Formats: sequence, structure tokens, C-alpha cells
Amino acid sequence: MTRIFNDPADFADEALAGFCDAHSDLVRHVEGGAVRRGRTATPKVAVITGGGSGHYPAFAGIIGPGFADGAVVGNIFTSPSAQQAYSVAKAANSGAGVVFSYGNYAGDVMNFGMASERLNAEGIPTENVLVTDDIASASPEEIEKRRGIAGDFVVFKVMGAAAEAGLDLHSVVRLGRKANEFTRTIGTAFSGCTFPGAEQPLFRLPEGQMGLGLGIHGEPGLFDTELPSAVELGQELVRRVLAEPPASDSTRLAVILNGLGSTKHEELFVLWRTVAPLLREAGYTLVMPEVGELVTSLDMAGASLTLTWLDEELEQYWTAPALTPAYRRGAVGFDVASADADEADVDALTAADYSSTEASRAYAAQCLRAVDTTTALLRDSESLLGDMDAIAGDGDHGRGMVRGSAAALEAAAVAFERGAGAGSLLAAAGDAWADKAGGTSGVLWGAGLRAFGERLGDAETPTPDVLAQAVRAFADRIASLGKAEIGDKTMMDALLPFASSLEDRISSGTVAEDAWAAAAAEATTAAASTAELRPLKGRARPLAEKSIGTPDPGATSLAMVFAAVGPHFTAVPVPATN
Repeated sequence: MTRIFNDPADFADEALAGFCDAHSDLVRHVEGGAVRRGRTATPKVAVITGGGSGHYPAFAGIIGPGFADGAVVGNIFTSPSAQQAYSVAKAANSGAGVVFSYGNYAGDVMNFGMASERLNAEGIPTENVLVTDDIASASPEEIEKRRGIAGDFVVFKVMGAAAEAGLDLHSVVRLGRKANEFTRTIGTAFSGCTFPGAEQPLFRLPEGQMGLGLGIHGEPGLFDTELPSAVELGQELVRRVLAEPPASDSTRLAVILNGLGSTKHEELFVLWRTVAPLLREAGYTLVMPEVGELVTSLDMAGASLTLTWLDEELEQYWTAPALTPAYRRGAVGFDVASADADEADVDALTAADYSSTEASRAYAAQCLRAVDTTTALLRDSESLLGDMDAIAGDGDHGRGMVRGSAAALEAAAVAFERGAGAGSLLAAAGDAWADKAGGTSGVLWGAGLRAFGERLGDAETPTPDVLAQAVRAFADRIASLGKAEIGDKTMMDALLPFASSLEDRISSGTVAEDAWAAAAAEATTAAASTAELRPLKGRARPLAEKSIGTPDPGATSLAMVFAAVGPHFTAVPVPATN
């Protein structure tokens, strides 16, 4: 259980600040994460890792010569935003390009992808390397859908060493993808982890049971089984990983026996006593194996076994020196420029100048009240949504929605005070939501709100037809990013019925207020009906069976919000009088 904290909402930010202060000789704090204190004297590829907090020493703990140039740090178990990724990349870039590397989770893919688009548009060559090592999360036939867990460490290490050696962006990316292709991981959990301030862990296991096939975001295992002896557990882990070898004839392995937060080193050494002989008996040579905590999950008790089949090229970079706060290997003598050169500020966002009509500013006041209503509703519903998400996810949906909507309200209020019209106010709210909430729902809500605002514009009060078109723009933008459809058990199961119902009723002449209320009722019914669906997208997909019987939290929260904000969006604003 996490016991040392102030405000739980500030835990990740305060942990990062403390880390950067404690290791100020190697890292410095920047917006969105941390970067190396000193750059190399000549330009090199910047290897930037990232994801949610709660996995230390991944991701910030491996910043340093021979490893990562920076880490983008989101909230606990939550994807960092596109703005955070962009900011860290700008601070770490030394002129030879950037590569983002992270686990294959929908929110990370979206946010790092959008940051990459922005960097490439500015002339900074940027690539992405996704880690898909978890053999339990998808079949070999759908290997591209697998999530990244402790295999992250090997992929990051290989790329960091290759970049330090002076290889170009194309070569660093190629090596990272090869390392991922040759890496396999299986994990097991003995107990769940607990968020700061939470009274209960995200999941519990029956006495004498373990969950096999866990993720690293607090998810339970894919199935529970009787807790075996150390010998039996070692045999099971080795058997499962060796059953899925990559297309490699190598007999040399990089091996990581990883603790997930509460499993002691002594326990891991007992387990290693079975794992290592089994691998050697299978004909493998173990190359610089690692036993310890490298990719954790807060205070989860559990372990994972990672194997990477090494060819000559991969072994060179796996064994190369590194000097970071949490991981040191070999004798390091890197050529580093003055740290003073690192202190240049990243381009700051400037305050927007708004050009809007009086009518749009009057409607903007109603939009601001809609955001305020959303924030209050989600704050009151945080526990409900978190509990729903914990059934087959990581339990962070409620917290992410609260964090995102609070940031949206603050940004919307600032925009309103500066004279923003309705469209600009909602676009500013969306950008702030995506930046602060993180995760899949954060980027989707943020992008959707921006699209909604762009359709409304800043010129006039929207007609009912324009309001329906704005809702459709919201839905289309989320659909294009999330790639989900009705039946996938996502927020789209509530959003698409809402958008279609609103369009149909308004086109048939129903007044906006009644059309919105009826559409919201349909969305609420559709959200409740997701309880019978199996998730086909997102983190809940590997735990599909456990999800049956519980409505999708994303669909539920969307239906709740749309029902609450209807009176604000559909009322005709009263013009201000002098």
C-alpha cells in the first residue's frame, strides 16, 4: 500500500520533482518529464522513453549516458499527453532526430503519434518504436496487438546504446524494432497494487492464488491459478516463454527476472535458482542477466520473466556501458558538453488573441457552464468510474476524467476572461483536457472537444443544425483516433447513438432541448447495455471475460456528461445589456 503522499492527485508530479532533485547531477526537470543534464558534444539521436508513472525505475530512472536522453512522465498508469511528449522531445533534441519508445497502449500510441506529427512538421525527424513483448496479451497471430511490459527495458537499452555510439536515426529505430521482435515476456501477480490515497488495491486474489499473465498498470492476471512453489513457478514461466521463440537461431539470451514492486530481491533470487538452470539445460547462454526491479507496478507483488534472443548486433548494445540514476553498467567515459547549454527554454505557448462576436461570447458563457457542470459531475463520480474500470482495467478512468475536466475548466475560464468565443473556449478546454488527463480517454475527449469547438466557431450562436454538426465532428474525430466501432465496448457505444439520434430528431423538426434530452436517454441506455459486451479495444481486451457484466466506464461517463450538459448547449443565450 502506498503510504507516503500529500494530495494523491499530486503524487506523480511530486515524485518526479523529488527524483530530479535527488539526481540533479544526471537529470533535469522539464515540462512533461525529465532529460539528461548534459548533452553530448556532437549531435546524436535522442532516445525518449515514456508512459505513465508508477513503474520506477522505468522510465525516468534510466535517463543518462548509454541509455535514454529523456522520459515523458504521465500520471500514475496514465499516458502522458502529446504536449508533454513534444516538450520533452524539444528539450532533448540535439540535432540528429528523435525516437519515442513506449509500450503498445492506445493512449500512448495516440499521444506520442500526435507529438511526432508536430515535431516532423517543424523539421525534427521523429520516429516511434512500440514494445509488444507480453505473450499473454494476444495470440502469436495478433502479435502486433500485444502490450509492452518488462521487455521495454531491453528495447530501450539497445536503442540508447546504439544512439550513444553515433548511429543515425534509421539505424537506431531498426535496432529497437529488432530487439522488440526478439523479446518475449510473461508475468505473474501475487497481489494487487494500491493508488496513493486509495483504501483498497485495484484487485484482490483469493488466499493461495496467483494471477498469471498480468500487465503493469495494476490489471489482474488473465486467469487465476493455485500459487505454486518457487520451482513450479520457475518451470511455468520458462515453459511459457520458450514456447514462443522468435524467428532466430541464436542460443544467447538477455534475461530479466523482474520484480513488480513488493517482491523482494531475495525471493527473486530463489526463483532465479530454478529459471537459470532450466534455460541453460535448454541450450542457452545467459548474457549479463538482470535480477531485480526494472519495470514495476507501484506496490504490486509479482514477477515477470523476459527473454531476448541476441544476435551479434543486439548483444553489442545490450552489454554496452550505461550511467543512469537507477542502472549502471561498465566503465562509462562519455564526452559531455557543458550543462549550461541544456538550459535553453522550450518554446512556450503564447496567450491566444481571440476574435469573436458578441453573440458567440454570449454562447461561450453557456459553454463555460457546461464545462463547469461536467467537472462537478465527474468529481462526484470518480469512485464509481474507477471501480468500474478496475474490473478489467487499471482503475484510473475516474481519476483521469476528473483531472482532465478540471484542467479543461481552468483553461476555459481563462479563455472566457480573454474574450474567447464559444469555439475557441471549447478548443482551449479540449487541449487542456488532453494535456493533463493523459491516457486514451484524455486524448479522445480533448481531441473531440477541439473538433466540437472548431465546428461551432466564434462568429454566432449555433443553430440546432450546427449544434448537431458539432456533435458529429466530436464523434468523427474520436472515431478517427480510437478506431473503435459500436460493439467494441468503448465510449463509442454511447457516443454514436447519441450523435445519430440528435441528428435525426433535429432534422425532423424536434426542438434542440427535446432532441438533446432524447438522445442523451438513448446514450444512457446504450452505455448500460455494454455490460453484456466483450471489449475488443484498449486495456480491457485481454481481460474480456472479466469485463462481462460491468458496463464500459468510458461509455458510462460519456452518457452521464452528455445528459448533464444538454440544458447549457441547447438554451438560447440572453444577449448582454448595457
